[in-house]
Amino acid sequence: MTLMHKFLGATAAMALSAGAALAEPALIFDLGGKFDKSFNEAAFGGATRWAEETGQTFREIELQSEAQREQALRRFAEAGSNPIVMAGFAFGDALGQVASDYPDTSFVIIDMVVDAPNVRSVVFNEHEGSYLVGMMAAQASQSGTVGFIGGMDIPLIRKFACGYAQGVMAVNPDATVIANMTGTTPAAWNDPVKGSELTKAQINQGADVVYAAAGGTGVGVLQTAADEGILSIGVDSNQNHLHPGKVLTSMMKRVDNAVFEAFTDGPGLETGFQVMGLANGGVGYAMDENNASLVSDEMQASVDAASAQIAAGEVTVHDYMSDDSCPVLSF
Repeated sequence: MTLMHKFLGATAAMALSAGAALAEPALIFDLGGKFDKSFNEAAFGGATRWAEETGQTFREIELQSEAQREQALRRFAEAGSNPIVMAGFAFGDALGQVASDYPDTSFVIIDMVVDAPNVRSVVFNEHEGSYLVGMMAAQASQSGTVGFIGGMDIPLIRKFACGYAQGVMAVNPDATVIANMTGTTPAAWNDPVKGSELTKAQINQGADVVYAAAGGTGVGVLQTAADEGILSIGVDSNQNHLHPGKVLTSMMKRVDNAVFEAFTDGPGLETGFQVMGLANGGVGYAMDENNASLVSDEMQASVDAASAQIAAGEVTVHDYMSDDSCPVLSF
């Protein structure tokens, strides 16, 4: 091959590479970072699985401030990324401003509904999965008091807490559920020190199982629970491995599946409202070698039976977000 042929071949390869890059999907992480071991990391896991299975690549960005949300969306849309997936309810306002400006770009938002013809809105029945881990908490508790530590105090996190409390009460109507939120700003998602402090406070009130739905803050909750000799429950990703034998289970919110499906469906994906719950594998609880010794066959059987009843519509778990109230827990 002559030098000119080599040059032309390289130029063609570069052109093809550039063309492919324009069609790359993109993923925007919420505040707290891609490696929060929870929500964002679940999203990253779905994107990574897609890349490994297809041999393709994707673009990504970790936000440093609220002001970057709209900027990131426009940057990826202008660059030709399609679809563009964003992890978190807080993208709602920015996407509402941006979507109509890029009608040929498909957008996917997780945990929020944005009504636009080129947007897929994915929401989860977190209250259903939380109900199951609440049942497990009540069965594992020796004191009859269990805790919940949320991140930012918003209706979505109250939805987790309310489902959890309903599951606890279904097993032990006399149980006590202590619920605390970390804060009222996005900083609440990434404050493991505050998570640790809240965990210690709940332990002082008798809690011997604590469920964290707090993003990166939950890392502090799980660490302190392990240090203090009580059980914890992880969230979003499978966090059982973080403290083997100390994490009772994790409430799996399959954000990874939502991202994987969006990337797989590609540009022009089906838009509209998508709900992921127990009936379609959107939520559940984690069992593996790290928590097998903590969950008896009887516990697992009772939780699986409840899961089947909820999926079949035979048992209804109240959704806090349906009326901003919880029948078994006060905030």
